[in-house]
Amino acid sequence: MNARRIEQIRDALQQALAPSVLDIEDDSHRHAGHAGARDGRGHFNVRVVSDRFTGLAPLARHRAVYAALGSLMDTDIHALSIDARTPSEQG
Repeated sequence: MNARRIEQIRDALQQALAPSVLDIEDDSHRHAGHAGARDGRGHFNVRVVSDRFTGLAPLARHRAVYAALGSLMDTDIHALSIDARTPSEQG
């Protein structure tokens, strides 16, 4: 697990989305040897609960997460699984 990457992801998402819940899982170990993992970037799962998603369609929520992560998508993240919800949708 790469703690530095997780902290960078956490910082970026907290700053942009002010989530009430933010869970980040490094799933890179399950993709060892995968063609997309050869460049050293990781596979991550994120669960983000934020008021900022209110009124946004799922695609817009994902775009907001990608925008928050910015260049990390090019330098540190190969694959990202996103669960983006509003506080009223968490369950």
